[in-house]
Amino acid sequence: MRVLIVNAGSSSIKVRLLDGDALVHRTDLSADRGRPEPGALEEALDGLGRIDAVGHRVVHGGPHRHGPVLVDDAVLAELDELAALAPLHQPPALAALRATRSALPEVPAVACFDTAFHAGMPAAASTYAIPARWRDELGVRRYGFHGLAHEWAARRAAVLAGPGLRTVVAHLGSGASACAVAWDGDRPRSVDTTMGFTPTAGLVMGSRSGDLDPAVPSWLVESAGLAAADVAGALDRESGLAGLAGSADMRDVLAGERAGRPDATLAVEVWLHRLRAAVAAMAAALGGLDVLVFSGGIGERAPDLRRRAVEGLGFLGLAVDEHANAAADPDGETDVSTGTAPARTLVVHSREELVIGAQVRALLTGTHQVSGASTVRTPG
Repeated sequence: MRVLIVNAGSSSIKVRLLDGDALVHRTDLSADRGRPEPGALEEALDGLGRIDAVGHRVVHGGPHRHGPVLVDDAVLAELDELAALAPLHQPPALAALRATRSALPEVPAVACFDTAFHAGMPAAASTYAIPARWRDELGVRRYGFHGLAHEWAARRAAVLAGPGLRTVVAHLGSGASACAVAWDGDRPRSVDTTMGFTPTAGLVMGSRSGDLDPAVPSWLVESAGLAAADVAGALDRESGLAGLAGSADMRDVLAGERAGRPDATLAVEVWLHRLRAAVAAMAAALGGLDVLVFSGGIGERAPDLRRRAVEGLGFLGLAVDEHANAAADPDGETDVSTGTAPARTLVVHSREELVIGAQVRALLTGTHQVSGASTVRTPG
């Protein structure tokens, strides 16, 4: 089955064509706030040959979507209602979905959700300590995100380090989250994660604040006189590294740190502090740690940040080999641990498209689904 994968992010759209697990075509489209130039996506579909199905990464599936779903107008309307909960990602993903359906009207479109991997989290991890009506009637809970990336990284960790290990995945990019992964046989299962009701929560990100005292937004509105929409927008688009150091790009922030800029130095220290705390919290949810996996653009391509993060996590049994870490292939998979470290540290290139492709094939062929995520064949 030839499956077209459309992964719409906040600044780009990744288009991949898979024949089975083989990648036969890739295109990356620039997209300001997830919106490509008019006609760019349709042009990218020209000349790709046979397409049997289209799989779309959709960030938020809400309380009822625990696995991939065939998209029709009713599903689209349901997903539109979730746009406010993931404003950087949901609208671009649905715009790309609509454009692709229009260009390929006879081809089945399947939505694959980042929230689905976390749908089975224990109630202790998914429940907020808030009024029952908010939880039961309004659906306020910790959903978690980046599930497609976390599943891939966990599965590859099982191949590289061994099956059934207590695994923490640190998926670090413009958006970032950590996830505690346990195993039911050969099936990875999310036990806890850092993102919550929306993808704004958790770690410090490129332009998102991460965790924040919930009283701060209401104080800004009620006492400082800011508009609620402006506060919400600033927490998503003007905070994180951008708020601390003036740039959402970690490469710029690291350059500023090397140049001795105090704001950049503070930004990196805050980023590392929150990351170490999150990894430790995820390890606590698992009752210990056997494997830490770095993935995502920063996790894969910033060896110095990996080293500095792990230096503060030695109490968990982690230690990084300096040479292996510096030489790790950002487009591959590398064990960067020291030979004597009790816990392994891995770098795994994120391949969300393979998880999406497997979910699409499983849904359309009627094969077994587990915990909102298909069983993924891991090539190589």
